[in-house]
Amino acid sequence: MNNRRVPKPDYAAFKRKLYRKIILITLVAIVFVALLFLVASFNNAGDFVVYILQRYFGMSSYNARWTYWSVLRPNAGYVLVAAVAVFFIILSRVLLSQFTKCFHEISDGLDVLVEDSDREIVLSPEMASMESKLRIIKLTLDKREQEARLAEQRKNDMVMYLAHDIKTPLTSVVGYLSLLDEAPDMPVEQKAKYVHITLEKANRLERLIDEFFEITRYNFQHVALSKETIDLYYMLAQMTEEFYPLLSARGMRATLHVPEDLTLSGDPDKLARVFHNILRNAVAYSADDGLIDITATCLEGMVSIVFENPGSIPKDKLASIFDKFYRLDSARSTDTGGAGLGLAIAKEIVVEHGGRIYADSGEGVTTFTVELPV
Repeated sequence: MNNRRVPKPDYAAFKRKLYRKIILITLVAIVFVALLFLVASFNNAGDFVVYILQRYFGMSSYNARWTYWSVLRPNAGYVLVAAVAVFFIILSRVLLSQFTKCFHEISDGLDVLVEDSDREIVLSPEMASMESKLRIIKLTLDKREQEARLAEQRKNDMVMYLAHDIKTPLTSVVGYLSLLDEAPDMPVEQKAKYVHITLEKANRLERLIDEFFEITRYNFQHVALSKETIDLYYMLAQMTEEFYPLLSARGMRATLHVPEDLTLSGDPDKLARVFHNILRNAVAYSADDGLIDITATCLEGMVSIVFENPGSIPKDKLASIFDKFYRLDSARSTDTGGAGLGLAIAKEIVVEHGGRIYADSGEGVTTFTVELPV
């Protein structure tokens, strides 16, 4: 779990502006109250009030004087308190309008995020910190949307390729089976040849169908884990044994350098899938007669598993190999690789375990490193 402290946003400019407004409102209120008491202390204050009632309230001279002497004069203290309260409410509204303005600006910025428009997010200078944060969020959302569109395009391309690739071996299977059905007296040697070719095409068809189901069933939203203690040496040793037929067919071999007592806590099925996908990728893109070296070490509570194989990955493609539906061979080969999901799935599983996975390539050697907490 990441406990790194996130720096708090800087609202110093906004606070200074609010403080200035509060001080200004306080001074205005003091001046207003002082003026009220000053006016009330004048001997001709009554004449002034009568004039105001006549001029602005349309009262006659008699009604204005009666109102002053019968209503206002006896309740002068209450009138002053009411006047001060009204004035204070007006000034408070002015202060609150500053907060309202900021909320409106933030709301407009959020509208830009929701509407996915090309408008720039611009706030007041004192809200520069919030503006910067909203812009970062917008850039992040735009980047994720672009990645999602790219992944969707890759997925569509992959489905199109699979549809074409499935048709090719299926046509061959149907064709050879038709020949066998139409010629029951076919020579044994020729029949065996056709059966062998049909079996190869059927196996290829099965792999393509597996790829298709891999695309349709995989969910990138969440990987549920069921953790237990894993004997890492046994898991990797068993996996290299499973890959032996595939390795030997190409004159390759895998060596294991893992302490026999090395264990970690994790989901055995999910982590086996991670290592299987990495090893399958290493076999698919390694040169024949090559050596795949698997090393595992434990340091400071982290287990590091390194898969090293001969072969190179271009630097411009190294950062994209963990993307969904990404394949190194853009012109899809029907003999190597899969749907471009293997390494993306591996990354998702490793991240859910609190670890990380990365690749490096240079001088004819490619390494995949998986780091997991013990």
